[in-house]
Amino acid sequence: MPHSLGHLSSPRAISATRRDFLRGTIGALSLASMPRSLTAQTSILRATQKTILVTFGGGARDEETFAEEGQENIPNLLRTLLPQGTFFSQVINAGILGHYVATASIVTGSYERFDNFIAQAPPNPTLFEYYRKGLRRPATDTWVIAPSNGFQRIGSSSHKNFGPEYGAGVILPKRLLAAALHDNKATDGEALSHLLQDSYEMPEYQPLQSGMDRELHLDMLESSLRLSVQDFVQKARSLDSADELSIYITRQLMKQQAPSLMMLTLHDMDIAHSGSYSLYVDAIQRADRLCAELWNMVQTDPEYKDRTTLYIMPDFGRDADNDPAGNGFQHHRTGGAMARTTWMLALGPHLRQNTIVDHPIESIDLVPTIGSYLGFETASTGKVIRELL
Repeated sequence: MPHSLGHLSSPRAISATRRDFLRGTIGALSLASMPRSLTAQTSILRATQKTILVTFGGGARDEETFAEEGQENIPNLLRTLLPQGTFFSQVINAGILGHYVATASIVTGSYERFDNFIAQAPPNPTLFEYYRKGLRRPATDTWVIAPSNGFQRIGSSSHKNFGPEYGAGVILPKRLLAAALHDNKATDGEALSHLLQDSYEMPEYQPLQSGMDRELHLDMLESSLRLSVQDFVQKARSLDSADELSIYITRQLMKQQAPSLMMLTLHDMDIAHSGSYSLYVDAIQRADRLCAELWNMVQTDPEYKDRTTLYIMPDFGRDADNDPAGNGFQHHRTGGAMARTTWMLALGPHLRQNTIVDHPIESIDLVPTIGSYLGFETASTGKVIRELL
């Protein structure tokens, strides 16, 4: 059962506790007190540079991750990945705590204020548009792999100077599988229902697929992933979760397209909204394993090895157990410190290893940071994270 960290009433206290737990668990860690020199910046994108952003859609609390009692759930993040990267212990989300709108804020670098449950494009330009327009990159060079509900519009904005012309390709694994099952006339669709659950937060919102929509997904399966319907369905039968399906699709994209900019949302842990603590923890453990699997994919692929920066961050946290306005792990409604304060782990050949950064940053800071490092301009309201340059 969940255990309350009621004394963690502020982002600073949460950050300090994360730091102390980490030092006590994995030994000596350097504390980044001075920013990396800005001479690491470049105005010209190196052709070999790759960037992957992984978000935990569903949010994860310290009690189940980096707090002492939660560390058993994240052995790969804690003992394999963190020693290779820079860990930011205080990442603040000051925006709306809904998964689509919060993820949109991360990828636009500005706090978005639209309705979380309406499938609409962000009004501010996305990282993908800035990247493609600023560096004149082709459409195949940036992709988003995301949960279905609402996220179909996250690849590009409604901004008059940007839009789909400069957006990312968006793959919705659950929609892709639904289209493949329909085309394959599979008789075991019910057995794969665990891969098709659309939203734990608002399950009644699930737009029906038209025939044209199915055709578009099937075309993407063949042209972008270069998979037959039969092979895709067969692979799906061997998987335990939608997040595993997303990692499989990511692997196919890396193999077939070798895109330079990708975003992947792991969303299984949003099952917390159903009230099942054990399934929520199980999803965190799975995300931990899949992040290590993704980093191993990077290190064993010649197109990505020694040229990839990986960012891993929850979109936000979840409510504290002792907050009377919330439901503990189940939701993220209070706007308290536990719900708004999370973390980020960054790995890459140009970054410090085994390092903790204690000072606060915001989730919207990543877009201008990536732009500054890769050499394209953004209009983000976030600030550049100097330790990542």
